[in-house]
Amino acid sequence: MSNPPFGFGLPDPDKGRDNDSSGGQSGSGADAFQQLGQMLSQLGQMLSQAGSSSGPVNYDLAKQIALQRLGSEGQMGFSAGDSSNETAVRDSAHLAELWLDEATILPAGATTTKAWTARDWIDKTLPTWQRLCDPVAKQVSGAWMQALPEEAKQAAGPLLSMVSQMGGMAFGSQLGNALAGLASEVLTSTDVGLPLGPENTSALLPKNIETFTEGLERPKSEVLVFIAAREAAHQRLFAHVPWLRQRLLATVEEFASGITVDTESLEQLAGRVDPTNPASIEEMMSSGLLEPRTTPEQQAALGRLETLLALVEGWVDVVVADAVGDRLPGADALRETMRRRRATGGPAEQTFATLVGLELRPRRMRAASALWKLVGDRHGMQARDNLWSHPDLMPTADDLDDPMEFAERLGDTGALSGGVDPIEELERAAKAERAKDTQDTQDTQDTDHAENTTGAKDTESGSTESDSSQHGRPEDGTANGEDDRDERPRGDN
Repeated sequence: MSNPPFGFGLPDPDKGRDNDSSGGQSGSGADAFQQLGQMLSQLGQMLSQAGSSSGPVNYDLAKQIALQRLGSEGQMGFSAGDSSNETAVRDSAHLAELWLDEATILPAGATTTKAWTARDWIDKTLPTWQRLCDPVAKQVSGAWMQALPEEAKQAAGPLLSMVSQMGGMAFGSQLGNALAGLASEVLTSTDVGLPLGPENTSALLPKNIETFTEGLERPKSEVLVFIAAREAAHQRLFAHVPWLRQRLLATVEEFASGITVDTESLEQLAGRVDPTNPASIEEMMSSGLLEPRTTPEQQAALGRLETLLALVEGWVDVVVADAVGDRLPGADALRETMRRRRATGGPAEQTFATLVGLELRPRRMRAASALWKLVGDRHGMQARDNLWSHPDLMPTADDLDDPMEFAERLGDTGALSGGVDPIEELERAAKAERAKDTQDTQDTQDTDHAENTTGAKDTESGSTESDSSQHGRPEDGTANGEDDRDERPRGDN
């Protein structure tokens, strides 16, 4: 992984120069004292919040750092408090919904449309980030604890809880910085491909859209409608495909929970680093010894997530293209711009790589777009969208490699072209399977009952014969009835 997750990110050596307002000069002594005061103030705030969170990540600190980095951003230009811009967002969303009604069978998914600032985005999406980041933070912090010798654990005693709190602060600081950078780039609540915001809420960030529009040579209103159509299409999927939201988030959690740290590498690092030589420390940190190892289970989860995200993004790409059509003169150019934005390492890929250690491959989106386009052209819009009815109907990673074969297979089955509802077919098959299991269970019970009845009769018959042989006595006083029977034939002869 090129960007390690929580606790493994390296400091950016150019960051200090970028933030240096003196243009590379050393600055005055007063500026130095002012910077020192700011550092101490921030450290004091971090320490004051050390005990405010008992989880693996201090989310209060993450939110505070993110908002501090944003500063007054979000309160300038387009903002949620500007009624005229809120009206523009609502009108664009309404127009986009009308166009989408002709391009998909899925109805509108958002009941409200909001104009968010970057600060609003952080506040509204933080609960979902908490769900995504907790597993990896627990795994990484647990690996560090397990790496400690037993003697060190016993000697540390209560200090371990302090170490845990410091780890939560470190993770919170990293999360806060990442969210601040992401909040200044995202265009909508679903821009990273995941449903981060509240359900049934369509949200656009006009300030970021305005920045995105610069250099596109397209009217702002046109770009706003196009972005609103993408957000509305995402919301339709997440609202009317019940399994999709849970499947996406659960797959990310599964990947993150499998992260492990090689404790042997930690021991090697401790033995090879010279504390008196900072260069050796930096060399070891960049050598990859601390980089988490990817397990086969994680690779499988990663493959499923990449495929599902590609299918979501590809479907949105195709549906929005069909909806806007010739209505927006610059639609084709905007569509290609959005594709390149994802392919060049957009906010989703960078943030996942930093926060969860998860890297996405946006190239699959083009393959998914080609597949959805082919299915729609061959089998119609309804057949295309019906595939979302159940996860078992969805294309696989192999289907993305060969969309033509997938489209032909759908035609061969007849399930999409014969007016058959795929979900009804699945339910009918499941019902038949349950009936078969019930019949098999009943047959097994009947067989067992028959065997038990026969066994009982045999046992009763055996008992009767046994009683006769034990209690029956011959009249001549012989002790053995069998000997008596043997004597009588001999007497007759």
